[in-house]
Amino acid sequence: MTTTPSHQTATVPPPQRTSPHSLRNRIGRALWGVVYVTLFRPSPRICHGWRRMILRCFGARIAPTAQICPRARIWAPWNLIMGERSCIGDDVDVYSVTTISIGADSTVSQYSYLCGATHDYEDPIHPVVPKPITIGERCWVAADVFVAPGVTIGDGTVVGARSNVFKDLPAWVVAVGSPAKPIKPRVLRDPTAPGAPRTPSSPPAGAVATPDASGPVQQTSHA
Repeated sequence: MTTTPSHQTATVPPPQRTSPHSLRNRIGRALWGVVYVTLFRPSPRICHGWRRMILRCFGARIAPTAQICPRARIWAPWNLIMGERSCIGDDVDVYSVTTISIGADSTVSQYSYLCGATHDYEDPIHPVVPKPITIGERCWVAADVFVAPGVTIGDGTVVGARSNVFKDLPAWVVAVGSPAKPIKPRVLRDPTAPGAPRTPSSPPAGAVATPDASGPVQQTSHA
């Protein structure tokens, strides 16, 4: 009669989890949480200057004409950059583990989520992997859009409501869907507006058409 030797299964201790964020980062976010609840969130909607001042006190780089609505949630203000006349709507989540930049004249509408970090799921510790997000100038990120870590949205692009942006989008397109894909170019009714994309038939802003002796119209700029 033979006996089968017993096999012991080695138990692997679970990985030790520690915060990926520095002590300074955690203290800063704790202070920001208190200020957000007591001074930022209760402020009247029209008090954009007050909220800009608070965010700047925590290191945000915000243009004087930018607007941040009171119910916007910003994870780390010191990683937020906003250009002139840019806007973050109510209930937008700005998960700014690293830099999130919103260009001039761009709007991020309500309930959108700007996700500035992911996790390395192939690592047992599942560490945070920060990746910056860049939204160009004159963009519109419509309601309830998810923008994935590391994404760049080109100047002038519109992302339709409830879309999911997992990859970079080119400039001056309308993109929708999950994943968001360009479906058509964005064409402005005034092609001479500042920042509008240039086409062969669109004169530069400030140009005056003058007749040429040979027949076709040539563009003379007074810039």
